Amino acid sequence: MQCPQDEKELLMCLKDAVINYDEEQVTQIIKTCLEKGISAGRAIFDGLVPGIEEVGRLYEQEVYFIPEMLLCADVLYRGLELLKDRIEKKDLGIKGTVLIGVVEGDIHDIGKNIVKMMFESANFEVYDLGRDVSLESFLNLYEQLRPDIVCLSTMMTTTMLEMKRVIVQLKQANPEVKIMIGGAPVTEDIAIRWGASGYANNATKALKVAIDILASIKNDPVLRAALSG
Repeated sequence: MQCPQDEKELLMCLKDAVINYDEEQVTQIIKTCLEKGISAGRAIFDGLVPGIEEVGRLYEQEVYFIPEMLLCADVLYRGLELLKDRIEKKDLGIKGTVLIGVVEGDIHDIGKNIVKMMFESANFEVYDLGRDVSLESFLNLYEQLRPDIVCLSTMMTTTMLEMKRVIVQLKQANPEVKIMIGGAPVTEDIAIRWGASGYANNATKALKVAIDILASIKNDPVLRAALSG
């Protein structure tokens, strides 16, 4: 395939390559993007990420099924592997530590990994517990690290209640803990009802919500003392 030269078209082709699970195309387009000076961040968040988001929509509509989802995920991760070391770190004027993981019973970690990458690009210190993380692991690592924010993810309705259980236990450990939640079945209403501090339906919003939470913590000496133990 002949790669287009226009930046907008290149990013659209990158998106299409994920949707069509075309690893060769992803590799070729990323090479062209870098040669033309398109930043790794733009390639990821304006190309690869919209692609996997469309794959999620196709899955929900039962156009794609598990095999297609896995193939698309492989192509996404190939693209991320080529770009992750080239992401430019941004100084947003605020620092923070984040503990992130997918709750127990759920092995779907694409969304979590993208949010993690977004946080790292903003110079946050991220501790990633991975996927299928037990309640005990969340609690133990929280007590050890005392991060500014705990981020919980799930892509399955069947594991949503595990997310609620983690929130309850973390709040018992520290009523001032700041918790963000996200994932396909999660809504802002659920976040409010379960006592989460924030909700995000994509990586860009997750960063904005995290910054708002961090700003509130840093400006409140009582909260800052409580979170630092």
